[in-house]
Amino acid sequence: MSDHILRPALVLGLLSCIGPFAIDMYLPAMPAIATALGTGVAAMQGTIMAYFIAFGLAQLVYGPWADRFGRKPPLYAGIAVFILGSVFCTLAPTVEWLIVGRAIQGLGGAALMVVPRAIIRDLYTGPAATRLMAAVMMVISVSPMLAPLAGAGLMAVAGWRAIFGALVVAAAISLAILTLFQPETLRQADRQPFNLGAMRRGTAVLFTDPLFMGLTFLGGFGMASFFVFIASASFVYTGAFGLSPTGFSLAFAVNAIGFFTASQMAAPLGLRHGAPKVMAWASAGFAAFTLVLFLLALAGAVNLWLCVAGLFLANACLGLIIPTAMVMALDEHGDIAGLASSLGGTLQMLAGGAMIAAVGPFFDGTATPMLGAIALCGVLVLALSRLVRARQAAAG
Repeated sequence: MSDHILRPALVLGLLSCIGPFAIDMYLPAMPAIATALGTGVAAMQGTIMAYFIAFGLAQLVYGPWADRFGRKPPLYAGIAVFILGSVFCTLAPTVEWLIVGRAIQGLGGAALMVVPRAIIRDLYTGPAATRLMAAVMMVISVSPMLAPLAGAGLMAVAGWRAIFGALVVAAAISLAILTLFQPETLRQADRQPFNLGAMRRGTAVLFTDPLFMGLTFLGGFGMASFFVFIASASFVYTGAFGLSPTGFSLAFAVNAIGFFTASQMAAPLGLRHGAPKVMAWASAGFAAFTLVLFLLALAGAVNLWLCVAGLFLANACLGLIIPTAMVMALDEHGDIAGLASSLGGTLQMLAGGAMIAAVGPFFDGTATPMLGAIALCGVLVLALSRLVRARQAAAG
């Protein structure tokens, strides 16, 4: 990886890690937290849904803010809000307080996802942007591989509240990285008015762009499949499959490795075959793997190893889809990259939250409802991929 990609990838990746760490670190502790706070699976899934919904809605503010005043001010604000939410979670006496703390974390963590995407668009477009996006995702990949293990270790040594205390420390480190190593990338001449009129006009452009909307929801339902897994897997793997918190963390890491390893191939494959073809192949593979896994679950033929292997292959396909869809969606909207990134992120997070809410009533402690929701996401991704490709062909 060349130096001009490596440095921004490290900085942006470390900044962007905070949001995923806030999700992944406490996953092994969810059953223990439910017991400690005297609540059930649905309420604990609500802590994840609250994070995603707040995370998604907050992007509508951070994107235009970043377009008007530059990329760094909203990042500073986001880190401060995230620290406040982490303190709430650390001290939470009930699950209701934990849900509030998670929502505040989401409000802050949104800045650390949407603004780095806009920074990538400031620096590069096309295949170069895809390479940088994939490199950032490679840095972020430390979260799903190490964060659950770190959370399980902290819980074993100091209890589940130490996990949220560690997130306060991680956010403080991000603040130092932002201050010392991330320059402002939005030139004064490129800053856009921050007012409702400008936001309404920009939003109208994006909502009426079928390609942007198609790519946004294509990536959104792909991400939603992973959100469903995040909300359900700790209970399925520890309950139905009998894993310990550490065993769950290792199984979770295997699935994440599939995603992030494949994401590094998105740019090279896009250069060789074209992004639309890569998207079509990966979407077909994602739908096929998830559907087969769900049908096997319905037949009662899914065990731990088959579940892990099937999701590994499905998430490898997803690793090609997500960075490609993100870059393609932003490519034609460089003048409103912040708004486009925030609106796209909001719609994707709301799709994820909706899928978690939809699967919740059907959760029975087995893998079948989780795999069914993931398969539904696979079918939607494939359908949207075909619509996007048809639209691109019609446009010439």
